[in-house]
This record gives sequence, structure tokens and C-alpha cells, in this order.
Amino acid sequence: MDTITFVVLTGLSGAGKTTSLHALEDLGFFTVDNLPPKLWPELVKQVKQTNQAKIAVGIDVRTRDYLSTVLDCLAELKDMGIQPTVIFLDAADDVLVKRYNLTRRTHPLGKAPLSDDIVTERKALGPLRASADLVLDTSRYSAKDLIEVLRKHFGQHERFRLRLMSFGFKRGIPIDADNVFDLRALPNPYYDPELRPIDGRDERVQAYVFQGNTFAFYTQMREFIRDLSQMAEHSGRSSYTVAVGCTGGQHRSVAIAERLANDFAEVFSTTIEHRDVELALAEHQPKEEAESHA
Repeated sequence: MDTITFVVLTGLSGAGKTTSLHALEDLGFFTVDNLPPKLWPELVKQVKQTNQAKIAVGIDVRTRDYLSTVLDCLAELKDMGIQPTVIFLDAADDVLVKRYNLTRRTHPLGKAPLSDDIVTERKALGPLRASADLVLDTSRYSAKDLIEVLRKHFGQHERFRLRLMSFGFKRGIPIDADNVFDLRALPNPYYDPELRPIDGRDERVQAYVFQGNTFAFYTQMREFIRDLSQMAEHSGRSSYTVAVGCTGGQHRSVAIAERLANDFAEVFSTTIEHRDVELALAEHQPKEEAESHA
């Protein structure tokens, strides 16, 4: 791996570091919070052995004694050919106080009053702020706003991910789906002896499923999924999961999921998973053949 993107995320507690780390993780970064800076070069060496090209490390006042080593460690990364990007998250003192009061969290320094902790923290993080490549004042940012800023900086080549899943209701509804569609009212190829042993990836099954009023139903569902996915993208999310189900997860759900993946290929970064199709196909194998695969 020749190129490593290395982001150091730091700033005042309550300014949005946790939200930012999660946003970078959604953008494909390998994220680590409060790893001692002296271990950063070793982290890069380990990551170079994988296909991971993007690293984000969080550091804040909780590291205390390690803060003094940050600038030297940044210089060491540059000697390794890595150009780290330091992002400093800041916010007005009164905004930080309001956020702490709202969440009822304790400041990492754990002293009282809170305003004194913030002053001490600003002083400790002063050298990092001075060396930052990007300072973001999050005083007027919502979580959505902050995520969008980071996506513009680091996700310009990332497309919103639409994950499509087919499944069978008799094997349970996927718990990780954002939306579930029931396709059991569509024409069922199971009752055609020639189609029963094959699945919805076959053109013959797809033709059977899309007979009658199916296409009109599919068109409405497709536009609904498009709208929901775009709303999720505009809210700051990086992905959305849609599950389509039939009885066994072999014919109708697979055919519809395949059609959706094809239609959305130019709109989103689309992945498809047929959760139950292999189990369903195994049910139609002769007993001796099924046992040979066991």
C-alpha cells in the first residue's frame, strides 16, 4: 500500500470528536481513540500490511502526559512519507457548558467549576490547535452539519451506500434493516414445478414474478426506496439498508432485489445480499445430494 491517509482528530471535549470519529469510520477510515502518539508509526506499519488506506486517530486532554509528544510523532510520520492532517474541533465556552449540562457528562479533567476545566483544557491543547491543518468551530453545528463538513473533506469520492437484502419471512426478519418490504402477495414461482428448484437470479423466475400488476407495484416501491435513501443521505448518513422478503427467500425477494440493484447502480453504491437463498435451494435438493453437501 503506497498511500496512507492519516487524520489526527483533536479538540475541546464536547466539540464533537466522538461524532467526527464515527463519521470518518462511516467513510472507510480505521479509527482509534486516544492511542498514545508514540504508537502511531507502528499503527501505520501494521495497516500497510492490509488493504486499509485510511486511518483516523483521536486524541484529547485525556491523554495528558502524551500530549507533549504529539508534534514529534507527527514529524516522525512525515519522515515515513505520511502527510498527516490535523483537525482541531473548537467551540465557544458557553456552548461547551450548555452541551455538558444537556448530556450531564463529567469533563475529563474532573474538576469544578466546569469553566475552569475548559480553560485548562484550552491551554493544554494550544500547541495542537496552532499546528492544525483545519480548525472547525462547531458552536453553531448540529451533528448533521459536522458530519457533512467531514464528508465534503474526506468523502468526495465516496458514494452513498444502499444495501439490499433478500430474505424469507419463515426464517425471521433481518434486525439490521432500516426498512422491510413484504412481497408475499406477488406471483409465486414456487408453484411452477420447473421454477421451484431455481431462484430469483434466473431470468425465467424474474419473468414469472413481474407478470400482471407486479411492475406497477415495483415502480412505486422503487421510487419510495429512492426517496428514503436520499433522505437518509441528506441527514448525514453514509448508508441505508432495505430488506425485501417473501416466504422462503428464494424466488420473489431475490428477483426484486436483483432488479433494484440494477436500477440503482448509477444512483448509489449498491450492494446485494441474498440471505436465505442457499438454504431455500438446499430444501429442493434430493435427499442424497443434500446429505453429500452437509
